[in-house]
Amino acid sequence: MLYLHDVWVNWFEGEENGYNVCHFFEWRKEDSVELLDQVPVVKVETTLFHYIENELMELPPELLQDVYQKAYVRKNHERIQLDYCFVVTDGKGILAVDSIGYNIPIRKSRLIPRQEQMVHDMMEQLEAKVYHFPHAVSIQSKEHHILSPAPQMMNGLTRKERQLKQLLFMALDQLYSTRHTPEIRYWYTEWEPSSYREIQGLDFEDIWNRLYEETKIGWTEKHGQFCERLIKGQPFFEKLWELENEQKVN
Repeated sequence: MLYLHDVWVNWFEGEENGYNVCHFFEWRKEDSVELLDQVPVVKVETTLFHYIENELMELPPELLQDVYQKAYVRKNHERIQLDYCFVVTDGKGILAVDSIGYNIPIRKSRLIPRQEQMVHDMMEQLEAKVYHFPHAVSIQSKEHHILSPAPQMMNGLTRKERQLKQLLFMALDQLYSTRHTPEIRYWYTEWEPSSYREIQGLDFEDIWNRLYEETKIGWTEKHGQFCERLIKGQPFFEKLWELENEQKVN
């Protein structure tokens, strides 16, 4: 078993989509970064790496056994042992994982570039260890939906844009639950004023699908303005909007 030492991690908790586990250049001053004193490094097959990166499902028992209590975190000059914490790679992607004692990858982090390069150098000549796991599915077969968007919808977006886009989708999902046709007509007209006459003859489902299809690609100033108007008067959504717009990249 090979190890990394003095590893900086920025844990993203409960993320089932790898695009929400931000790379180093998107870390923020407000993020809670901690120092792993020691962490084992494991090379796995690409299917398993994608599974760990993009799911919140059971880790292979043999993998958990291999890394059990081999990682330590340093806090307030104390060296604290972690049950199931490790760095995993398939030779391309790299991810730090901490299950906080469970058998699913609850916390995930990218590494800083220098330590990513160290992992590549350490693992370059090693064969991936084959672990058998109960949910051996490719990430391509994963089902996505409006509250767990497909990676293609997030490609090329910044951390802030991804967060605001997910907020927009939360608001659209809530709008869908109302099934209120005059309201969806109003909001589609806000999005595309030139289509006002056309949408008067469409039913709720048709208008909502059209609105979703047109907002799901990319992120523009138009998306931002529409999202801000859509969430107005909803304290929870407004707070999320405010928090995201206050953030600064480190």
